[in-house]
Amino acid sequence: MAEASAKDAQPAPTDQIVTTQHTVTVDGQVIRYTVTAGTLVLKQESEKRGEQDGASEGEKPKATFFFVAYMRDGVADPASRPLTFSFNGGPGSSSVWLHLGALGPRRVLMADDGSALPPPYRLVENAHTLLDVTDLVFIDPVSTGYSRPVEGEKAKEFHSFKPDIESVGDFIRLFTTRYGRWLSPKFLVGESYGTTRAAGLAGYLQERHGLYLNGVMLISAILDFGTAEFHPGNDLPYILFLPTYTATAWYHRRLAADLQADLAATLAEARAFALGEYALALLRGNDLPADSRAHVIAQLARLTGLSADYLDRTDLRIEIMRFTKELLRDRRRTVGRLDSRFIGLDRDSAGERFEHDPSMSAIMGPYTAAFNDYVRRDLGFESDLPYEILSDKVWKNWSYAEHENRYVNVADTLRKAIHMNPHLKVFVANGYYDLATPYFASEYTVSHLGLDPSLWDNITLAYYEAGHMMYIHLPSLAQLKADLAAFVRGATPA
Repeated sequence: MAEASAKDAQPAPTDQIVTTQHTVTVDGQVIRYTVTAGTLVLKQESEKRGEQDGASEGEKPKATFFFVAYMRDGVADPASRPLTFSFNGGPGSSSVWLHLGALGPRRVLMADDGSALPPPYRLVENAHTLLDVTDLVFIDPVSTGYSRPVEGEKAKEFHSFKPDIESVGDFIRLFTTRYGRWLSPKFLVGESYGTTRAAGLAGYLQERHGLYLNGVMLISAILDFGTAEFHPGNDLPYILFLPTYTATAWYHRRLAADLQADLAATLAEARAFALGEYALALLRGNDLPADSRAHVIAQLARLTGLSADYLDRTDLRIEIMRFTKELLRDRRRTVGRLDSRFIGLDRDSAGERFEHDPSMSAIMGPYTAAFNDYVRRDLGFESDLPYEILSDKVWKNWSYAEHENRYVNVADTLRKAIHMNPHLKVFVANGYYDLATPYFASEYTVSHLGLDPSLWDNITLAYYEAGHMMYIHLPSLAQLKADLAAFVRGATPA
């Protein structure tokens, strides 16, 4: 009884908030802004709670959500100011990548091509921040960043497709209410699995909370997992990854001279072949005549930089991890998955898969160090918890129970949200060298949305000569900022 009483007497979790003031210069203009950083307690209505533990009716704490919000100072009417909620993916990733790589007023200093500089690392002003156009709120889902379930709640209850959307959506509603932003134009921006979450949220926010969005920005999108899962019987990824294999081979100069001359023309040839002869060849399977098979292999070799013998032994089907290992095998090098411009080293050059993704290895250290210093030194938020940048424990145990015996697909959720709210605009950013969420797969998903023709112009696709996190490449960051700013302005009523 004494132990139970002590447990009941534990204080309820409370919000932990700090605010600081800062400036950033964008296009020669000094912007003053306030940062609000900390945790909000997410609660669940619990009318029957008293029957179980004697507590009063009301709300039951479920989790503490860590966030960092940037609000421009001197705005006379906050309702006229756009508000953008941002998160990354994983699942199991914090929001640090979009926060300190693309959108926030500070960014991690990297080489212009996105490669890491020697440690120690540092932050610099981000002249390409989106803060001049919209206020920004960076959200860490439960078990990422400093977000945690409260005492007595199980983390795994948040680590699945539907509860993740619900908890992040409920946080967005809470923040919007607490900070008086219901009348602001509202946007979501997600990256990778964060685009899956964003599409799900577009439906959940509308249908559960009546919170209608002006726009959704998808950075390196994956809405239909059938486009990226290399399983026996699913030939779609082999077709949709092919143009990115071509782009990668082009970047590393593994193609014939005529294909190296013009990337755009080369990718157009890869697209046409992928949707034509290659798709037909895979559909025919063992019924493909020998001469047709030899022709397809020759074309695949031409467009991927891989040998005809290797392609024959793969049965015309090039799985992503095999490609990252095989393309530069003669040099004993690998290429990156998140960004295939990056080159890595393995101990075993004869293996089937790389030991590490060199593009992830290049960013993990700089972003981790920079955020941990920034959140304490500049933002004044202190916690001795580890800031979970990217949790393997979360994504390895993520549940897709709602999609048992089928691929996860939120494309129709997004389609329905647009049909319900025809003012909802969508922007899709694609990296040519992204082998995690290839640009051709995004095009395929968009073209199969089933959106009414009158709403096709609601969706905009843009392309960048970088990878999954295209913003680590400084020229692509500048282009991305211009594209996102134009999108937000275009989706905001005058």
